[in-house]
This record gives sequence, C-alpha cells and structure tokens, in this order.
Amino acid sequence: MIRTHVLKAAAACGIAAILALSACGSSSSSDASSTIKVGALAVPAGDMVKHVQRELAAAEGLTVEYKEFSDYNTPNPAVSDGDIDANLFQNTTFLETYNKASGKNLVSVGKVYLPPMALYSNDIAELQDLPDGASIAIPNDPTNESRALKLLASKGLIEVTENPITLKDVTANPKNIQFTEIENASLPQALNDKDAAIVTLAFALPAGLSADKQLLVEGKDSAYYNVLAVKAEMKDDPRVQKLYKILTSQDMKDFLQEKYKGLVIPAS
Repeated sequence: MIRTHVLKAAAACGIAAILALSACGSSSSSDASSTIKVGALAVPAGDMVKHVQRELAAAEGLTVEYKEFSDYNTPNPAVSDGDIDANLFQNTTFLETYNKASGKNLVSVGKVYLPPMALYSNDIAELQDLPDGASIAIPNDPTNESRALKLLASKGLIEVTENPITLKDVTANPKNIQFTEIENASLPQALNDKDAAIVTLAFALPAGLSADKQLLVEGKDSAYYNVLAVKAEMKDDPRVQKLYKILTSQDMKDFLQEKYKGLVIPAS
C-alpha cells in the first residue's frame, strides 16, 4: 500500500511538472507573438517609437523593442536581414530606390508622418535676401537630392526637369547658386561655411535648427511622408497592424503636437 501511494504521488508530481513546463512554454510563446522589433532614426521617429513603447503599446497587447539608427543606409538592410521587423524613417521614393538597388521587396504599411525638408540659414533672414552666387549645401542621395531640387524649383530659385535626380537635371539657375552635395547627417554643419543648406527634419532637430532659421519649407501637400516599412510577408501581421494603428492614432498626433509644436506633420 505504501509503495502504491508513493507511485501515485510521484506520478502526480510528474504531471504537475509537465503542466508547469507547458505553462512556461506557452507564456514564452505568447510573449514572442506580441513582440515587434522596430528601428528608427533618433528624431522624430525614435521619439515616436519610444512613446509607443512606454505609453501606448500595452493597451494593444503589444511589446515594442526599439533599435536606434544614425544614418539612412542601415535600417532597410536590418529589416531585410531579419534583425528587426519594421522601420520608420523613409518615404516611399527612398523605399523604392532601395528595393531596386538591392533586389529586396520591402513594402509600406502606410504613411505615418512628414518630417518637412527645409532650407536653413544662420545668416540670411528671408528667402528674398538670398544673394546671387549663394552657396547652398544639398543632400547627396538620389531621393533627397531630388526632393531638394524640387523644393528650390517650387519658389523659382532654379528650373529643373520633370523628375530631377541630380544637379545635371537643373535646366536654369538664374541666381547662379553654387551647390555642394553633402551626406545628410553632415548638412547641419555645412551651415558654418555655406549661405544655406537643405536639411531634413531628422537631422535638423538634433542639430538645434529651429523654425526661425527656415527660409523655405515643405508643406502638408508634400509627397514625402515617412512610412512604416516591413517585409512583404509581414504587412498583414497583427503586430504590424497594431503598431501602425498606434502610430497614426490621435494619441500620437497629440504627442507630436506637444513635443514638436507643428514641426512634424502627422498623416491625416
């Protein structure tokens, strides 16, 4: 009888152990299925992702892991290679250029916000005061250089072809502007020895470039809203859809208004 009781007790302990292990495994699996790894440049997208991580994700049953990037060249390969699940830093033109050059197939989940590109100057107060022969630094990557040329052309400072990509596409330069092509991250520093520079908000904000230094800025009708990007097979993943819902929520719009006072424009 004693031996029978011992065997029953041992069996009960074994079953309990198996159930405990199963419960742990289920919890781990559940945690993994609710976690999404997101990469972004520090400002403003990084601030947005961290706000989701700290304040908004839990209510949607989502866990966000954030990875910060400091340039435009690494976030897309990180998604393609599976190091992160999604990124938030680029517009669709930049995304298409990456896909064409790399042979990858990243897709946009949807527009999230516009970080307006602007022409900044430390010394010139108004666009009309830009002198003939002014020196202007512009981005050297195809997407943002095209965007910069279109911005200048919108105010008649230059004339360009229908789809300008490089300086070769400038068809008229009545003010004889002297252009210098510079890597994006270095453009704010170019203001130390140039009359003006065209800088995207992701690099203007960390450098302390404020709205009162803007001579010319993109408006809400810009075609360059930044998007949440993922692998094609991830687009309908529940984690991705939850994240996109949060990033375009009224809570996020309120956060952007409070933090950036209209400098960052949320997608409508």
